[in-house]
Amino acid sequence: MKKMILSLIALLAMSNARADEGMWTIYNLPPQVFEQMKAEGFQMSYNDLYFGDSSLKAACVNFSGYCSGVVVSPDGLVFTNHHCGFEAIRSHSTVEHDYMLNGFYAKTFEEELPNPNMFVSFMIEQEDITDRVMKLGFEQKSLREQEELLDSIENAMSEEVKAKDPTLRLEVKPFYEGNRFYATTYQDFTDLRLVFTIPKSMGKFGGETDNWMWPRQTCDFSVFRVYADPKTNGPAAYSKDNVPYRPKRWAQVSMQGYKEGDFAMTIGYPGSTSRYMSSYGIREMRDADNATRAQVRGVKQAIMLRHMRADEAVRIKYDSKYAQSSNYWKNSIGMNKCIDSIGIINQKKQYEDRIQRWQDSTGYLKGKLDFEKMAKFYGDRLQDRRAFMCWIESFNRTNEFSTRALQLNRMELKGPENKPKKQYIEFRDNSDEWDEALDREVFAALLKNYKENVDAKYLPAFYKTIRTKYADNYTAYVDDLYKKSQIMKKGKKIYVNKKSYKKDPGVQFGLDLTESLADMRANLLQTYDSLELQERYLCAAKLRMEEDLPHYSDANFTMRLSYGQVGGFELGGQPSGYYTTAESIVEKMKKADENFEYFAEPVMHELLSAKDFGPYTDKTTGKMQLCFLTNNDITGGNSGSPMFDGKGQLIGLAFDGNWDSLSSDINFDARLARCIGVDIRYVLFMMDKWGHADRLLKEIDAK
Repeated sequence: MKKMILSLIALLAMSNARADEGMWTIYNLPPQVFEQMKAEGFQMSYNDLYFGDSSLKAACVNFSGYCSGVVVSPDGLVFTNHHCGFEAIRSHSTVEHDYMLNGFYAKTFEEELPNPNMFVSFMIEQEDITDRVMKLGFEQKSLREQEELLDSIENAMSEEVKAKDPTLRLEVKPFYEGNRFYATTYQDFTDLRLVFTIPKSMGKFGGETDNWMWPRQTCDFSVFRVYADPKTNGPAAYSKDNVPYRPKRWAQVSMQGYKEGDFAMTIGYPGSTSRYMSSYGIREMRDADNATRAQVRGVKQAIMLRHMRADEAVRIKYDSKYAQSSNYWKNSIGMNKCIDSIGIINQKKQYEDRIQRWQDSTGYLKGKLDFEKMAKFYGDRLQDRRAFMCWIESFNRTNEFSTRALQLNRMELKGPENKPKKQYIEFRDNSDEWDEALDREVFAALLKNYKENVDAKYLPAFYKTIRTKYADNYTAYVDDLYKKSQIMKKGKKIYVNKKSYKKDPGVQFGLDLTESLADMRANLLQTYDSLELQERYLCAAKLRMEEDLPHYSDANFTMRLSYGQVGGFELGGQPSGYYTTAESIVEKMKKADENFEYFAEPVMHELLSAKDFGPYTDKTTGKMQLCFLTNNDITGGNSGSPMFDGKGQLIGLAFDGNWDSLSSDINFDARLARCIGVDIRYVLFMMDKWGHADRLLKEIDAK
């Protein structure tokens, strides 16, 4: 009876915590959470989920530091999203062999394409080292001293790990806004090769029209393979002698499908959430960050898209850049819409009032957590933050000229050390990565846009030159920079200690930009430490006030588990449905004349108009199902995360969220927040019927 009562209490506590919300670290998964998972249909043991290199977590990878993925075969095949492989696909594409446009299938191991700057990381283990950190006087140190302490601990622990196995790497990260600290050990494999991708028409079907929207039909997947040292089966730099990696655990791909209400789980690497953030921080995010990002990127992307649609070579160069920019352009717009429509700032303020009443009654963090100070600090820096974001969105990696100008003082000096006048810097020839006409137009447009959207005190000094010498003609100014500056001359050695160096208009432009950024950073740093401490105290107060409930930390690109059920949502009394079908994508394809983002090749029309989809037909609905919804808790970085059923079998890959959940990074709304996944049977169908990838399908052995 006592055991039953305790179980009921645990379940009640979980229901109050909205059990299906959460990005949980797996190594210390709260018992209440695991019990709730089992109650909802999870059938694996905890040992099979986490412990050892044959656990399910061992099949899940960090994909190149920005996405997630899953190993699906005994020879190291990895599934991730098409948009996660986007840059690799683009980098191998040429006008003659356009893998982005036409897709790619390596019919042999020898044809699989290496990717020098990509990798996968396997998480080996994780531990809470908070006590170790605190015993070294962490709380008595300044924020800078705290960072130095964490670095020293990370270095010491890394040496311990590498002494046992030199292929391992360890990192220490703060959790719960810096109230706890975890050390995570990884093994990185850097020989990662492209094996299969479908045409962009399917991998990015619907483009920006459908991005963050439901219903979806995008077949968002790509296939890579991990290669390893032939002697050790461990990590190795790329070599033609490397062999496919042999994992001890890979995910079983399932052909059994799902139905509404079925258990669903993701394991992946969510990038960043801010659910502990104060109402004041959210207001700044809305007004300074999101609004600015959306406005500036809107200007830039309109120019990019026009040039890309006019020239195939330009499209190949900018496909990945455009996709990266537009993703969070639309996210920022949608998040701000949700913040206002849901009233999140007011909800947060009401919760903070509750914390303050609790603080007044208990005295916890008295003299430390101060809401009035927090409000003042955020209010005082709002204009500085908005200008800073406008600067970042206008000049940081937005055009080649600005990028080079900002790199000048950070580049390695070449030439004899004892002869300063012969020392020089030299930019590598990256002309295959950008287009001059597009670059110039974006540069001029963003210069003008920055001037129109910030106060005069935030303008770099070169704006005076633009006004007096060029009569505010930004195109003329940009053309002159390109003509007169050394930094855009191919193969040019730029001698940094000659008098001509500082007279170079591109060099002066870079110095002015750097100086203006330094001024803005100095202003923001005046309150940075104080605000970081206030947000840390706020999180600590929440954890203490609700100490009887399990809590997860904000996402920080470490492995997390989320769980829930397959199912749709209701908006305005209209049910969303929880899956899409082949018929629905064919209907959209027929509208390509109205919207180019619905274009698909004739073969795709034919394949998806089939009368019989054979083994890829869902046994319950009798339909070929393309994408589906769950209420799993995800965010950016979760792209490519495996979606498992209750047996731990792979049923899909997470690739997006819905428009109505875009505020979930700061506030999870269980009614509306949904994860959109591509059905694994849709993936296999395309590999089979379009790609005829028999060797891969045999290797995967779906059941």
